[in-house]
Amino acid sequence: MEKIKTGVGHANGKIILIGEHSVVYRKPAIAFPLPSAYIEAEVTDSANEISIECDFYSGLLTDMPELLDSLKKTVEICLDRLDKKNSRFKLVINSAVPAERGMGSSAAVAVATVRAIYDYFQIPLTQNELLDIVAVSEKIAHGNPSGLDALMTSSDTPYYYIKGSVCEPLASKLNAVLIVGDTGKTGRTKEAVQTIADMLHSDKSQQIQMYIDRLGRLTDDVRQCLHADMPQTLGQKMTEAHYCLQQLGASSPELDKLVMTALTHQALGAKLTGGGRGGCMIALAETKQAAANIARALRNAGAVSTWLYEMGETL
Repeated sequence: MEKIKTGVGHANGKIILIGEHSVVYRKPAIAFPLPSAYIEAEVTDSANEISIECDFYSGLLTDMPELLDSLKKTVEICLDRLDKKNSRFKLVINSAVPAERGMGSSAAVAVATVRAIYDYFQIPLTQNELLDIVAVSEKIAHGNPSGLDALMTSSDTPYYYIKGSVCEPLASKLNAVLIVGDTGKTGRTKEAVQTIADMLHSDKSQQIQMYIDRLGRLTDDVRQCLHADMPQTLGQKMTEAHYCLQQLGASSPELDKLVMTALTHQALGAKLTGGGRGGCMIALAETKQAAANIARALRNAGAVSTWLYEMGETL
């Protein structure tokens, strides 16, 4: 009996530790991979046309709805580059990264898909080629992506990032645990970004610019906290960043509730993560047990999912 050929690809979610929104104005941001939220893609032999099975669609590649154009394009680019356009296979995507929560879901799907297709055809895949393919997919999904999501969902290293100039692996010696809590509400990044842009052209511009500048300084402070293993100070900086983001209009009642819940259950600090107005928040704990207690409190307060990330030494 002939063995069925299989290709497998993985990717992880990502979180922005600090710097969301101010990064739009060329202030620094720090992002971490979130391996506890992952995606697996599997490609197997099929006698029929290429088909896709995922949370949002099950059917032929050629019949995929416009909503999934970025995934369709990912598959097509891979086949074009590999000269395998007439191939027949089934692609199954299993995701634990919720969509539209600021966790890099679309990039993670593309990363896992590319890795699975290349693995199926047993063709080596370089990181540069992977990022190049995913960049095309992300442009369809988001219009003008920074590339940070593609990098983080394919990496196991945190990064320090400034749009258009700096993207470097981040050395960290912090011994603490990060908790991610999902409000269950879809984030509204574009709306929040537009609101901030509008306020920068209003009579509030000076105050808004002050918060943007403060977020930039807080990000550099956090970088030092990571390097010097200062979890208490890091927590304080995170909470201050949440206040700045509140003033910028990026938070929501659901996010504020989870942030306050974390702080009242001994979190060192807490803030929203990503575009805001829904999506996820993060909190910091000194120990895994403390993190588990905070995660439980967040779920009791309405979080639909929680994840833990142990922030050990990097590089």
